[in-house]
Amino acid sequence: MALKRGRGAATPPFLVMDVIAAANARAASLPPGAPAILRMEVGQPGTGAPLGAVRAAEAALRGRLPMGYTEALGLPSLRARISRHYAELFGVTVDPKRIAVTVGASGAFPLAFLAAFDPGDRIAMATPFYPPYVNILVALGMVPVMLKAGPETRFQPSVAMLEALDPKPDGLIVASPCNPAGTMLHPDEFDAIAAWCGANGVRLISDEIYHGLHYGAALSTGAGRPGVMVINSFSKYFSMTGWRIGWMVLPEDLARPVEALAQNMVISAPHVAQVAAEAAFDCAAELDANVAAYRRSRDLLVAALPNAGFPRLSPAEGAFYLYADVSARTDDSQEFCRRMLAEAGIAAAPGVDFDRDRGRHFVRFSYCGPEADMAEAAARLAGWNG
Repeated sequence: MALKRGRGAATPPFLVMDVIAAANARAASLPPGAPAILRMEVGQPGTGAPLGAVRAAEAALRGRLPMGYTEALGLPSLRARISRHYAELFGVTVDPKRIAVTVGASGAFPLAFLAAFDPGDRIAMATPFYPPYVNILVALGMVPVMLKAGPETRFQPSVAMLEALDPKPDGLIVASPCNPAGTMLHPDEFDAIAAWCGANGVRLISDEIYHGLHYGAALSTGAGRPGVMVINSFSKYFSMTGWRIGWMVLPEDLARPVEALAQNMVISAPHVAQVAAEAAFDCAAELDANVAAYRRSRDLLVAALPNAGFPRLSPAEGAFYLYADVSARTDDSQEFCRRMLAEAGIAAAPGVDFDRDRGRHFVRFSYCGPEADMAEAAARLAGWNG
């Protein structure tokens, strides 16, 4: 008799992780002296954690600071520092009691979804989308509702899209700046969507993990709005991907539920990572220099890629991604990316990871790697006829 398998066993892969594995294997097989594989597939800053964060972690370890469980919602000092961050950046008062330190943003999403929704609830989002949104929701028995967004709205949702839904969803996920398109909800657009959600009893989840990585457009936050859940991370702007540390700003009615869920599911985020994260807030000069480097890479690629056969790019307003329409060259973005890796030595993410229908015509390029690698990638693509 066959043994039961849960619905989670059918969760599809996060394809960019498969691309990472393929790129690693390709790099390991190269002969000495061969051109290196250029990594444009993953949103992992090539800059590393800021020096102040590393030194804080070293000092804690060398001083034999006991590294054990913290409170489930995180170190009080870190939560207070995150609260100060919102006051300094947005002029918003956030009670530290409404802040939860999490095991990265990836650890925050299940806590958010479980606290806010039930199996069968419908949660809307724009497509293209960050794949784990959908995969986690489905594994939890919830129903993703796709809002097909395109260049006309900069791949972002709109109130008109929400008004067209019948019935109305139970929740909405927005991301600004977003992955994979690198576009932003402008303040008036964010305000209109937040107001619509409030008026229609729709729980808004604002993914803000690319805050700090924006190139001219103004930021919006859900942190000061009633009922909104905010998710952020130290992985992107703070360049601490492997430290697995993030945070949430919670409505008052969900702070205790999220705490109870965290107590049972993860106990707490890593203690040493929390120490480092608190110190990272004082490393603005180093971190802003990283952002300046990303901007230079963005400017180079926006200028070079159209001449290399990628003329249709998403507006590069934030994050460190370009979403390229390759419909003139392929209708199979996975195969296109496989050939790009094999023939040009460039790893990129196929659009089907982010949009299971239209994504076959798109590729996402990440430009957070070393500047020299991004320049070399532009040169290689100009000479590749894939």
